[in-house]
Amino acid sequence: MPSRRAESIKTRTNPPPVPGIEQRLRNDIVAGGLPFGSRLVIEELASRYGVSHMPVREALRILHGEGLVVIEPNRGARVRPIYRGFIEDVFDMRCAIETMLARRAAERHEPAHLEALRRSASELEAFVDRGDYASVPIANRAFHRAINDAARHPGALPIVDSHWLLLAALLKRYGYGDDRFSRVIEEHQHLIQAIERRDSHSAATLMGAHIEKAKNNLLKRASGDAPRAAANA
Repeated sequence: MPSRRAESIKTRTNPPPVPGIEQRLRNDIVAGGLPFGSRLVIEELASRYGVSHMPVREALRILHGEGLVVIEPNRGARVRPIYRGFIEDVFDMRCAIETMLARRAAERHEPAHLEALRRSASELEAFVDRGDYASVPIANRAFHRAINDAARHPGALPIVDSHWLLLAALLKRYGYGDDRFSRVIEEHQHLIQAIERRDSHSAATLMGAHIEKAKNNLLKRASGDAPRAAANA
């Protein structure tokens, strides 16, 4: 039977894991509490969240994989700096993949996929009507995820998903703009109609235009800030 001293040593050397540090760090980045381009010092983060260095290192590794954090040899970690070229690259990659997925969704969808599309489109519209703009990205992601699910191309999904958290951080900072919401709602309805009638060409064209408009809207809203972020990159 182990002694109390042995049990005490075992407890001290094997502390229970601290859950949710990566989520707290992620939330602070998305909310703007940790600005784009800012340094992420392990000791400071450990003090901020009241944990040891190990869970902070693991959280940084996870967020690096999500694209929110950059880890550089001999320079440490920082929140990803944002500049015009980077925003363009993210949207261009997303456009190339999601136009293909929209085309395949039109060809391969089943009734359940159309129901999911209509449901998420209705939820987004309801959020806008209530002025709950913080929830709009959630419904928007659900809408695009329904298209991606209908496409049944699992290899593309991780690439698309990896962009969403970064886009959420950008939209949290810069917003959509009042006139963009009505256009998003209209564009989603056109996409649903094209997919429902299995018009793959129109679905792909509409998706490309939808993402291009989102890119231009964000670039316009970030135009005064992105050059400064580039200077600090």
